[in-house]
Amino acid sequence: MSIQPEKQPHPLRSVYTSNFPAILNQLGVSLVISTYQAGKLIIARADGDSLNTHFIGFNKPMGVALNPKTGEMAVGGAHTIWRYQNLPALARKLDSEETPPPPPPGEKYPPPVPPEIQRYDAVFVPRQVHVSGDVDIHEMAYASDGQLWYLNTKFGSLCTLEGNSSFVPRWNPPFLSALQPEDRCHLNGLCMENGAPRFVTMLGQTDTPGGWRANKRSGGLLMDLTNNQVLLEGLSMPHSPRLYNGKFWILESGQGSLAQVDLNSRSWQTVTQLPGFTRGMDFAGPLAFIGLSQVRESAVFSGIPLVERLQERICGVWVVNIQTGEILAFLRFEEGVQEIFAVQVVPARFPALLDMDHPRVHDSYSLPDEAMHLVRGKQA
Repeated sequence: MSIQPEKQPHPLRSVYTSNFPAILNQLGVSLVISTYQAGKLIIARADGDSLNTHFIGFNKPMGVALNPKTGEMAVGGAHTIWRYQNLPALARKLDSEETPPPPPPGEKYPPPVPPEIQRYDAVFVPRQVHVSGDVDIHEMAYASDGQLWYLNTKFGSLCTLEGNSSFVPRWNPPFLSALQPEDRCHLNGLCMENGAPRFVTMLGQTDTPGGWRANKRSGGLLMDLTNNQVLLEGLSMPHSPRLYNGKFWILESGQGSLAQVDLNSRSWQTVTQLPGFTRGMDFAGPLAFIGLSQVRESAVFSGIPLVERLQERICGVWVVNIQTGEILAFLRFEEGVQEIFAVQVVPARFPALLDMDHPRVHDSYSLPDEAMHLVRGKQA
């Protein structure tokens, strides 16, 4: 396993282990990564033996959710929630229109892709924008009925979207005495079970503005929102609770670690420690894709075990075998990107996400099935 730089210099420079593209290829997936600090969505996708990192400008992207049944994806921003729809029929059009960038000095263009080989296999097109106001959106997830759930961290509330409301609060921690934009407990992580919200993480059981900050080192907790029971206490800045393959996983970000949780004994065990603030996680096969952040030298992150353990932290996405805890590969950002929030696995090898100004957003249309006979017209 060797370290490969990006083929072309980029202000958002990254390097990756040589097996990272092969892992994505083998699994048939790609990654959507959000970095609110850099104001970008990043699509990491294998391009032959290389890794292509495509950056898309976005105003403070945080939570990312994918509904594989409908092909819908949602991204939470500074004060909006964007909803995208996968229109695979656009993939061939993008292939035929795309012009390759000029080659680096001294290099030649790669051979053209044969027309029978389709490069893109998913195209996410913007369909709706909901203005939520600045609610500090954190994790998001789709329920089995297609409803989008998201954590409104500023108000300490699990919410849905409805009509003209900025947000619809569906659940609040029972110790919060009021719905106020004061980030009282830093509600941040959402875990679904059987297609419905079930577990949440937060950084403190506090009811004062920013009260969680006083004990961020070990004040984190995991809660069952169906019965308001606290299942775990004493966590160091927990994020990204997940049920996967019958096991419960969590990132203890303040430790820079991945942990496995035993819900029966209400305990957790560290699987592996990583060289950064662990936040954002998704799975494919026996692998976990985990976001790492450098974390700033600020009051928010001072005094946590990770900062005491490592003077220099790394930003990127690390690939961990959840059966052994072994680190298999990584994508490391060298410049421009210091903090990751979400890592979402996409079941497509080479997806595209179009912004509002893309020409294909202007002249591409999707209609309900029952209207397609009108498009075809009357038969002679």
